[in-house]
Amino acid sequence: MLSEKLLLDDETVETETRTHLKVLIVPFLIGLALMLIGGYFVGAVGDSGGGTPRLAGLVVLAVLFLWGTVLPFLRWLTWTYTLTNRRLIEQKGLLTRKGRIIPLARINDVAYEKGVLDRILGCGTLIIHDASQQAGLALHDIPRIEDVHRRISRLVLVSHAPEARNDEQS
Repeated sequence: MLSEKLLLDDETVETETRTHLKVLIVPFLIGLALMLIGGYFVGAVGDSGGGTPRLAGLVVLAVLFLWGTVLPFLRWLTWTYTLTNRRLIEQKGLLTRKGRIIPLARINDVAYEKGVLDRILGCGTLIIHDASQQAGLALHDIPRIEDVHRRISRLVLVSHAPEARNDEQS
C-alpha cells in the first residue's frame, strides 16, 4: 500500500484500507452478464456466420468487459487510505497518481454516516473536516467504519493535546 519512502521520520502506519468490496458488486454483475452474452453470441453465430461478425462481436464484448469490469477493479485496487500517527493520506490513480494528505493536527471534525446497506455490510462514509478552505474529505465505503472512526478520533485528540506537542519537541 503506502511506500515506506513516503513516511516521515518517526511516523508509523496505524491502519491502511481500501473501500469496501461492495463497490465491486456491479462490475462483477456486468462482467457476468457480458460473459453470458458472449457465450450466447458465440453459440448463436457459430461457424455459419463467418469469422468477421464473430470476431467483431467478441472484440466489442472484450472492450465492454475491460471498461465495465477490469477498470473498476483496478480503480478499487489502487485507491487507498492510510492513517499514520501524524497524517491521513488518500492515494488514487492508475496511470497518474493523485493524493491528498491531511495532517492530523489540522483536523477539526471527524464524523461518519451509515446507510441501511452499510450497516448490514459493516462499512460507511467517514467525513473529515480540516482547517483548510476545501470541502471536507468524504471517504466512502470504509470497512469497519466504527474502528477507523475511533482510531482517527484518538489520534486527532492526541495531536491536539499540548503535552503531545511538547513530547514531540523533546
